[in-house]
Amino acid sequence: MGEDKLAGRFFDAAIGLLERVRDEEAANIAAAGGAIADTVAAGGRLFAFGAGHSSLAAQDVVYRAGGLALMNLLAVPGVVGVDVMPATLGSALERVDGLAGAVLDSSPARAGDVLVVISLSGRNALPVEMAMNARALGLKVIGVTSVAYATETKSRHASGTYLKDHCDIVLDSKIAVGDAELTARGIAAPFAPASTVVTSALMQATMAAAAGELAERGIEPPLLRSGNVDGGHEWNGRVMAEYADRIFYRR
Repeated sequence: MGEDKLAGRFFDAAIGLLERVRDEEAANIAAAGGAIADTVAAGGRLFAFGAGHSSLAAQDVVYRAGGLALMNLLAVPGVVGVDVMPATLGSALERVDGLAGAVLDSSPARAGDVLVVISLSGRNALPVEMAMNARALGLKVIGVTSVAYATETKSRHASGTYLKDHCDIVLDSKIAVGDAELTARGIAAPFAPASTVVTSALMQATMAAAAGELAERGIEPPLLRSGNVDGGHEWNGRVMAEYADRIFYRR
């Protein structure tokens, strides 16, 4: 059991998942990209939410070179990352009833906007209620989750439902329950999670689909450039000024 072999096995597993998601989720990715393009064209705003490690894929499309400038992070204090102390508090907050409603009520999100809710398991109260409350407010909800959890685990929300049950469009990451791709002799627990790789790829594919859809309609996608290339800061300044009323990470 060489380290190089385990590393190679992880790459193979991740590539296999990416190929499966590319092929099996193509129609849903196109639908999600179309929904985002519709919202951008109509003057709406874009938000992404994820808790714990699911937040990484949400953050990956916010204020990102090559990404849509209008994508805003809908942050819930204590669950955005692993910087909260103790780290276990973030997981506990995902199970708190009512937190999602309070966050949405104090956010700039409004009817006609898009909210992407990312939750690998989709079983905790926070992502379920985030999707439920967002739809009640008139937002279109795109869920990014592993549908397998809905058949192999028990919901932690009082309704017994999962994130996937409260979305207009669902992107299935195909990640197996437990989020660990490898096992090996001498290692007691399964290891090597691939959910971040696959979920981030789903998000970037959706953003690409949205940009293409906008271009086909004759609308210049409001994309950001890298600040590390010549002219990048000037480009981004123009985009942010043009869309200032729809970009909330500047405030």
